[in-house]
Amino acid sequence: MSRGKILTVANQKGGVGKTTTAVNLSAYLALGLRVLLVDLDPQANATSSLGIDPNTPQLSTYEALIGQVPLADSIMSSGREHLDLAPASRALAGAQVELVEMPEREYRLRLALADVRDRYDVVMIDCPPSLGILTLNALVAADLLLAPVQCEYLALEGVAQLMETLELVRATLNPRLELLGMLMTMYDPRTRLSTQVVEEVRRHFPERTFETVIPRSVRLSEAPSYGKPVLEYEPTSRGASAYADLAQEIIRRGLLR
Repeated sequence: MSRGKILTVANQKGGVGKTTTAVNLSAYLALGLRVLLVDLDPQANATSSLGIDPNTPQLSTYEALIGQVPLADSIMSSGREHLDLAPASRALAGAQVELVEMPEREYRLRLALADVRDRYDVVMIDCPPSLGILTLNALVAADLLLAPVQCEYLALEGVAQLMETLELVRATLNPRLELLGMLMTMYDPRTRLSTQVVEEVRRHFPERTFETVIPRSVRLSEAPSYGKPVLEYEPTSRGASAYADLAQEIIRRGLLR
């Protein structure tokens, strides 16, 4: 496997399971690969989901983005083997304004990652729920985009917007960006709507939609408040099994090569 595939988890909609996916997929991939999770969201939910208080780290992705320190200086152990974290801080909210005035503003994360990506098999980036300058940085830095899509009415409209953004970024800033796949999340088998949405997305994007579907799961929702990936919190739950399957699907299909 080539070193340092950069995988961005993004969707301009909030509440679709981005952070849940970034944290839990990272934890499962780290069972066999060296993984760096990069938290780019000012809410710092990926950081706290690994049991790290966002107020604790001295340095975060904010200092690296604005060029105060190399990204390597902000990287810390998650307390788990093979899983490191570049934590977020609340200061990232200000970075969205500061970056606008900076040179190469869309490329700052790519440049920051250049020195560390070879230490890892996978670099996973968790984005804010918007298409601002932070998410743009994550898309410009990435080799692959993983897009969580909630099983809900109008899901396809959100997907269409995301595809437009993907094509725009490829045409102007990062021609090597590819869609790893769309991940259907918050699936409830008891509702016809969930089943219909999955079928509809698969019909439009048969090659680009993961077989694995992430269910609605109380355990997945609870795990972050305990500062643990679901792999540690409740490894036998349906949500845990789904993320284990997703990690295996990505590896089995050779998608990280």
